[in-house]
Amino acid sequence: MSTVTGWQHGGPADGVVIGEGVRLDTRPASVASRLLAALLDVLALLVAAIVVDFVLGQVQLPLDEHTGRILSVVSLVAVVLVLPTTVETLSRGRSLGKLIAGVRIVRDDGGPITFRHAFVRALTGVLELWGTLGSVALLVALVHPTGKRIGDVLAGTHAARVRTPAPVRRPVEMPLPLAGWAAHADVVRLPDGLALAVRQFLARADRLHPASRVELGTRLSAELATYVSPPPPPGTHPEAFLAAVLAERRRRETDVELERVRRVEEEARLLRRLPHGVPDPAA
Repeated sequence: MSTVTGWQHGGPADGVVIGEGVRLDTRPASVASRLLAALLDVLALLVAAIVVDFVLGQVQLPLDEHTGRILSVVSLVAVVLVLPTTVETLSRGRSLGKLIAGVRIVRDDGGPITFRHAFVRALTGVLELWGTLGSVALLVALVHPTGKRIGDVLAGTHAARVRTPAPVRRPVEMPLPLAGWAAHADVVRLPDGLALAVRQFLARADRLHPASRVELGTRLSAELATYVSPPPPPGTHPEAFLAAVLAERRRRETDVELERVRRVEEEARLLRRLPHGVPDPAA
């Protein structure tokens, strides 16, 4: 069985659909969002550095010049390497600035990052961000298709939007000419990946290139026809066939669920009944 990955043939990709038919809503974050998150992170680091410097000044440790230099280097490494790596690892890609800007660092396959990814990003950032004041990272992000900086390319990660409003999923309408056929058709259980691919196709069909729309609709209808008997009336449009099957599938599943709820309520009512001959005070 084939599976749609994004939208092939030039359609817009509002996410990633992996081989199992699972849609990963990992839309790349804009460069502006990443820039805002970076500025907020730098501000947070500066505040932390000021607090640490103030505390060390109050303690007034007796340090010689050599020890002071070592402490300065250690503090610098902690700020530009250890702290960013620790924060991104523990938060699974969400620092304070990214949390406010609605950005998360994820792997290229949409999964959460690990210590390795965070360390490579932070290590690269020593030169890419701190060494060039972020100019190299900004230029690379502007020209990269998904807004990656060099650290993301080396680590295999990207910045994803996580506060995107959830799309409103409207139920598929039953085409009236096919209502009678669908009510008597035998529709076996559809594979989850195929059902998801058909639902996504119908939701985005009007945004696809006309040739891609015809090709993909025809392919999905041929794939779906193996699970439906008898076939639709001759001359049925592929998209109408797909919509009829999904709408009928939803109707039957709803009827089954309503019947299950009714049986559960009936069984609960019988269990609450008192033995025969005992008056029911609620009656």
